[in-house]
Amino acid sequence: MNQQEKRMDAFSECHPAVNFFYFMAVILVSMFISHPILLGISFLGAFSYAVFLKGARQVFKFNLLFTLPAMIIVAFINPAFNHYGVTTLFYLKTGPVTLEAMIYGIVLSSMLFIAILWFTCYNEVMTTDKFVYLFGRIIPSLSLVLSMVFRFVPRFGAQLKVIRNGQKSVGRDMSNGNLIEKIKYGIKILSILVTWALENAIETSDSMRARGYGLKGRTAFSIFRFDKRDKMISAVLLGIMAVCGIGFYHGTAFAQYNPVIKIGGFPLKGLNLVFYLSWTAFCFFPVLLDVYENMKFRNLEKKADLNRNLPWYITDIKQEV
Repeated sequence: MNQQEKRMDAFSECHPAVNFFYFMAVILVSMFISHPILLGISFLGAFSYAVFLKGARQVFKFNLLFTLPAMIIVAFINPAFNHYGVTTLFYLKTGPVTLEAMIYGIVLSSMLFIAILWFTCYNEVMTTDKFVYLFGRIIPSLSLVLSMVFRFVPRFGAQLKVIRNGQKSVGRDMSNGNLIEKIKYGIKILSILVTWALENAIETSDSMRARGYGLKGRTAFSIFRFDKRDKMISAVLLGIMAVCGIGFYHGTAFAQYNPVIKIGGFPLKGLNLVFYLSWTAFCFFPVLLDVYENMKFRNLEKKADLNRNLPWYITDIKQEV
């Protein structure tokens, strides 16, 4: 997805405080609950929003292919070394493998994958300028370091391509020569890359210091304004989280895997149903907001096309009215 398509995300256009609050809430809840239905809803919300932001191909290529092996390892390590539970499936040299431990291992791996998906969306929405805007005055040094860390990986990868292309043009890339020469060329490329990273960090530090970053009373230009739309979205999110908080308080999100499996939130009626619907609305809120904004924009386009097709005298009458 190109940069122009990324700007079409309505939730990304919200105030940075709204974006940061939403991601911190959904990530923390997804990391500390083990309820399978809530985790499934969180996964669907994160996956749909990641696909909307980056495209299905990028999500499948980078998120699934790289995190799936880690999920499988976590899912199998837990039942192999933790033997709690009453339903024994089979035995290994390390001890019995129980159904409860195996299911909890799958839940743990799912929590890891869901957190990675949400952080993928976070990195697309919470840009460096948004993070510095929120925390530049509160913790200027830490916010600068964190913003540099967040953009370090993509810039590191882009510079690595530049260095490799330069070395390849003189025949010193890792694809040339024998094994020893490949190792030598790889070390050379790594040395150039580390040197560039250190020089870039020093230049950034000197530049920010010369501009008075972090000094008391320093002002900064910002394009972010907390307008009426942001207030409405914040009120909706806080209202949904309040309903979810009531559900958490009444034990709807309760889940136990030791010694037996017990899952709260059933039957699906009354407060339980309201809680599930509220959590679904919260996880899918960015996607729902994008759908609403796109429908609104299409309706405006249809009205504009209709006005262009009307005779000139009818258009003048409508404008006068």
